[in-house]
Amino acid sequence: MVRTDPEPDPARKRLSRADREQQVLRVAREQFARRGFAAVTMEDIALEVGVKKPLLYAYFGNKDRLYEACMSPAGDALIEAIAAAVARARTPAEALRRGVIAFYDFVDQDRDAWRVLFDETVPQSGEIAVVVNRYRDRLLEMLAQAMVALMPPHKRTGSRATIEASSVMLMSAAEGLARWWLRTGAMPARDAAELLIATVEPGLVRTTNQEEHVR
Repeated sequence: MVRTDPEPDPARKRLSRADREQQVLRVAREQFARRGFAAVTMEDIALEVGVKKPLLYAYFGNKDRLYEACMSPAGDALIEAIAAAVARARTPAEALRRGVIAFYDFVDQDRDAWRVLFDETVPQSGEIAVVVNRYRDRLLEMLAQAMVALMPPHKRTGSRATIEASSVMLMSAAEGLARWWLRTGAMPARDAAELLIATVEPGLVRTTNQEEHVR
């Protein structure tokens, strides 16, 4: 009887470093999205990928940097999506509306990316917090620009506190509604966007056109 060697297992094929890194990122992104930053360990990811934990440290340094490698593409994609939508607007009010819709379209189309980017379990201090806040600050700056555009030209100076406060409130409302929508799926994402716009736009217009400035 002629002995034949078994076919090699494709799953055990040795990957290049670039391919292995992409594999790790896919697994880590899914884990962070599903369980949250705080609950995931490097050992969890290594076990699922099927590699030794030291390999992850050699490739990414630590869990913070691995999370950043998962989060940064999501943050860049969200910023780009909103910027592209706003650029097509013809009026400030339309820009605000398009930006909110783009935000919810992003949540709908890549839920894991949004969950990674807006992970509530990420530490509020340290290197990783700085990176997360960088993206939030960019979103707040885009909202602030929309607030300024809604204002009459003669009221655009001296209203920084009002602009910042309004931007933070809108950002918090958008994030809170997105969490509810992801949890319940009670309506289409576009309907959630339209509901937020209909609720906050009158107040924003009234605030940005008010006679007295908040200093």
